[in-house]
Amino acid sequence: MDGKQGITPRNHSIQIDFYYLGKRFRETLKLEPTKANLLMAQRLKTTIQYEISMGTFSFEKHFPNSKNTKFGIKSNNKTISQALDDYMRTAQRSFEKSTIRGYLSAINFYLKPNFGHIRLADLTSADVKNWIATLDISEKRINNVLIPLRTIFSDAYSDELIDKNPMLRVKNLPVKTDEPNPLTPAEAEAVLKELPPEGKNLIQFAIWTGLRTSELIALEWRDIDFEAGLIRVRRAIVNKHAKQPKTKSGERDVRIFPPTLEALLNQKQFTYSENAQVFSNPQTKKAWSTDAQIRRTLWIPALKKANVTYRTPYQTRHTYASTLLSLGENPMWVAGQMGHKDWAMIHRVYGRWIPDVDKTAGSKTMAKWSENGQRGTING
Repeated sequence: MDGKQGITPRNHSIQIDFYYLGKRFRETLKLEPTKANLLMAQRLKTTIQYEISMGTFSFEKHFPNSKNTKFGIKSNNKTISQALDDYMRTAQRSFEKSTIRGYLSAINFYLKPNFGHIRLADLTSADVKNWIATLDISEKRINNVLIPLRTIFSDAYSDELIDKNPMLRVKNLPVKTDEPNPLTPAEAEAVLKELPPEGKNLIQFAIWTGLRTSELIALEWRDIDFEAGLIRVRRAIVNKHAKQPKTKSGERDVRIFPPTLEALLNQKQFTYSENAQVFSNPQTKKAWSTDAQIRRTLWIPALKKANVTYRTPYQTRHTYASTLLSLGENPMWVAGQMGHKDWAMIHRVYGRWIPDVDKTAGSKTMAKWSENGQRGTING
């Protein structure tokens, strides 16, 4: 190894010689020029040449004490595609599998095809806004797609690879929340009549427990406490993988009502085994792995046959909540049954199903005030 290869041994060091941005640079490694160290230096130069060709080379990374870092020679040629790849390598260790799948989908189908070739330093907020205007996907999906893009630009700005973060001028789109459209008792009955036995058990159970579809398909017989009359909700299946609830309130015990018990007893003949999932696909005889399977093979056909206006299977959850609230159940208790930490969401989403309070409510306080009103105090 000699200077012709860009690796020069010195008395007690090794010099690496390379070209970057049209200029020649010589950097010194404070290593004895042994055979092993010279080989390592050659490998380092190969890495540097590759990074230069990819636009990702950084003096700070390989030569943190080099005087050249003072001249602002940074990895400002890094492309969005390269930054996304770096981000995902880190994200693999930090997020759940379902989250990783979502990010990879956003990156491979949306971000890389449109922005991958652009340098981080060259993207503008106008580029992103104009692109968003062409998308034919929901506002919520757009916001999720932008998450990896926001992250890499935030990191690049923090690392001083770019002078400004264009994503700060790209706001999330307002997401329209679907209004609850619960099944009426007549609609629920009509839909159940059109379902095969196992499908009927599943949907009837859903209507009378309010479980999310992901929780339904993860439910095992060991989670059913017949003696206590409770369903122990402890997991969900998302993207074919079991996961724990995101919040402590997500783990909950749900009351078994008579229609719930009926569905469970009828289902026993099909799947009962201590560690088996309660509900299975009647066509494949295997446990459900996605909510899309239920929607496609059970839900949509049943609604069509029953001539019931289409709504998503999630409306069984709304049906459960609206039914309990209409019957006068305590909103705080209903919130707990549904896995909410408080009743704020219940009030916001289902407020119109909460009966008016007793018409005489407040009269006792008013009477007390009237008795002591002249003294201007309640306690008198």
